Amino acid sequence: MPTPPLRLGVNIDHVATVRNARGSAYPDPLRAARLAEAAGADGITAHLREDRRHISDADIEALAAHLSVPLNFEMAATPEMQAIALRHKPHAVCLVPERREERTTEGGLEVAREENRLAHFIAPLRDAGCRVSIFIAADSRQIEAAHRIGAQVIELHTG
Repeated sequence: MPTPPLRLGVNIDHVATVRNARGSAYPDPLRAARLAEAAGADGITAHLREDRRHISDADIEALAAHLSVPLNFEMAATPEMQAIALRHKPHAVCLVPERREERTTEGGLEVAREENRLAHFIAPLRDAGCRVSIFIAADSRQIEAAHRIGAQVIELHTG
């Protein structure tokens, strides 16, 4: 069986971080995403945090409307983020844990502990045609729970 080709996904969160630090409209995450597309990227990843630390709602709207490659929308498993995902219907949704005090994601989602809630959370996303992935620890309990709730993809936190 031939090995599938590697694909390149480009995360544009830090473009938004620089824009926000400058207090201006540039650099523009959509422009960065389109440059990545033109350079051969197979997909774009953007994380809309609850605190809107970098990517904004307007960024997600623009990316969803203008990209020709798949958008991977990283988000917390909250009703607000679910509503945004269902409105824009990105190609993929990746559920990640969030804590306001962390600078970057420090661990995986606790799927085994929240199995019932997460199963009900991802069902409408899958029904809307989004591929659902879950960012979890490299732990067999979490991997098995992710499978049971219907996650189509897992991303492993490795430290």
